[in-house]
Amino acid sequence: MNDLKQKTAKGFLWSAIERFSVQGLQFIMGLVLARLLLPSDYGLVGMLIIFLAISQTLIDSGFSSALIQKKNRNDTDYSTAFFFNIGVGLFLYLILFFCAPLIANFYDTPELSSLTKVIGINVFITSLAIVQRAKLTIKLDFKTQAKASFASVFIGGCVGIAMAYKGYGVWALVIQSLLRNGLNTLFLWLLSKWVPNGGFSKTSFKELFSFGSKLLGAGLLDTIYRNIYLIVIGKIFSARELGFYTRAKQFQQLPSENITGIIQRVTFPVLSSIQDDDEKLLNAYRTFIRLSVFVVFPLMIGLAVVAEPLIRLVLTEKWMPTVPLLQLLCIPGMMFPVHAINLNILNVKGRSDLFLKLEIIKKIVITIVILITFSFGVKAMVIGQIFTSFIAFFINTHYSGKMINYGTWKQIKDIMPIALIALLMAFGIWGSMLIVNNDAAKLLIGIMSGILVYTVSAKIGNYKELNEIVNFFKTKKKV
Repeated sequence: MNDLKQKTAKGFLWSAIERFSVQGLQFIMGLVLARLLLPSDYGLVGMLIIFLAISQTLIDSGFSSALIQKKNRNDTDYSTAFFFNIGVGLFLYLILFFCAPLIANFYDTPELSSLTKVIGINVFITSLAIVQRAKLTIKLDFKTQAKASFASVFIGGCVGIAMAYKGYGVWALVIQSLLRNGLNTLFLWLLSKWVPNGGFSKTSFKELFSFGSKLLGAGLLDTIYRNIYLIVIGKIFSARELGFYTRAKQFQQLPSENITGIIQRVTFPVLSSIQDDDEKLLNAYRTFIRLSVFVVFPLMIGLAVVAEPLIRLVLTEKWMPTVPLLQLLCIPGMMFPVHAINLNILNVKGRSDLFLKLEIIKKIVITIVILITFSFGVKAMVIGQIFTSFIAFFINTHYSGKMINYGTWKQIKDIMPIALIALLMAFGIWGSMLIVNNDAAKLLIGIMSGILVYTVSAKIGNYKELNEIVNFFKTKKKV
């Protein structure tokens, strides 16, 4: 058990370093680009995100998760997944290439035709490194992934900024993404030191696909519906309004989805290793839920409170319509890690069929909400996301309760005390910002007061999550 804790701690450390060094760097470079580019430039790329995201999901086909979940994986499994991935990647790029004029016609935006043909190359590039990344994740080797990601983001970002400064507009974003993904794939090949040394096996394919196909179906649904707002906003409203939405979404995703990504990448292989011990699984699962909420809740609530001075300071006045969208998006952002970890347990238990069933139910709910809200504007659609997030919580936790006896009300009981001190922190931030007028001063005093109120409240309440985090950083050198 101690060995498992050490591996988990090391995995969290390097997964966090990779996520936040890479995403932090990407975020900073994105701020520079946002000051140089127009909201409509981001809107144009936003219109294409769903096509790229769907392609990426089809390429993986759930094989990464299948490899991680499988107990007795071998070189034939890895090689089979590799050849399948690159074949699908090439096929999907060709589809995007020839459908580019249709995409441009759908949005009534001619420039999307050439943009699709070029940015679509990312689909094939990323297919080349899916197995390398899966192998590193199985070993909890996020240090190697951190090296590859950081270097590629830095180089791609520098080139993108230079192009934006020279007036290339939306093409700066396109070239930046191609360089980032291309270099990341190259570095993963060099650093993982794995090349396919077997052929394609029908037996291996059937075994991997029997598990991965359900995740593929669920992943496709999730990808479509996570990006469906981009389609609706891009089709009904302007590229400028879509730009505001995508920028708000990017701010929301930095703390919420990145922390969730760290937790998911580490917990899936860790929990898979103890999938047959329900007692250990329940204890580990409960710990992960509380820790994720303890970190994400204050970050999202704090971001909502400081959104106005933050956007004005770092993006300038032209991006201010982003503020109310960001504040609303922070609410479903709070729930994102809870959803992800609840769904993780189904995969750990090998119930990808149930995973798919839940995704279908939730997507029906989302469709109904979109149909009700889209005619009232972008803000109403975001409020609809809040509603569907809470519905999804009750659905996910109900089935998790059946799996490991940690259902809806038990999770609410664990989460509520953390939510209360996070709300107390929000009042502290809001009150402290009233005493100054300067945006930079508001941010500084707001962040400092928020950290102080939250930490002191957790200490007084004797929250064990605070002690876990403190102990983790104290012992990280040993890990």
